[in-house]
Amino acid sequence: MRKIIVGAFVSVDGVMQAPGGPQEDPSGGFRYGGWLVPHFDDMLGQKIDEMFDRPFDLLLGRKTYDIFAAHWPHAGKDEPIGILFGKVTKYVATRNGGLALDWENSRNLGADVVGALRAMKREDGPDLLTQGSTEVLQTLLQQDLVDEMQIMTFPVLLGAGKKLFGNGAAPTALKLVDSAVSTKGVIISRYARDGAVSTGSFAAAEPSQAELDRRANLV
Repeated sequence: MRKIIVGAFVSVDGVMQAPGGPQEDPSGGFRYGGWLVPHFDDMLGQKIDEMFDRPFDLLLGRKTYDIFAAHWPHAGKDEPIGILFGKVTKYVATRNGGLALDWENSRNLGADVVGALRAMKREDGPDLLTQGSTEVLQTLLQQDLVDEMQIMTFPVLLGAGKKLFGNGAAPTALKLVDSAVSTKGVIISRYARDGAVSTGSFAAAEPSQAELDRRANLV
């Protein structure tokens, strides 16, 4: 069975847009492209390498695919990530189900992206690892298709921008599998699904009249 694993670089306020450079994705007037770069260190590089050490295929939205396809095939023969990304299969979710993709080992998921991914999760094969692709992530979270998340949270607030979480994610409990903090304050967390959301209460066993009145006035 294949898993869908979210790999995400995010600010403290959840923005994912254009971590690698100013021209990566300036859409919507985003002014802080390249916000990841000042926080990069050897430890973060090691954690990123570990994320790519497990067998995987890439699951990308069309915009992230275009960014990757314009960079990694041209990064040079000494760039290990570029070589790796060239070899793995790249599954692309795009509204144009018949669109041709030029980067080697790229496949269009077709018009029914959710159906295609549900079928792939039932198959044997490498896990599907996302990078970027905020629109695809919203669909994955809404459809309860995510099995694991590796989130790298950077010590910066960016305000507006494309975000990891929007409204409508399917509620699920998560278990922290692994965590670390880089020398530059990046929190690296890996989560796995852990069943249904559990709830509890710190309310008094016998609520006061003021509390009963408050509840009666809730809208």
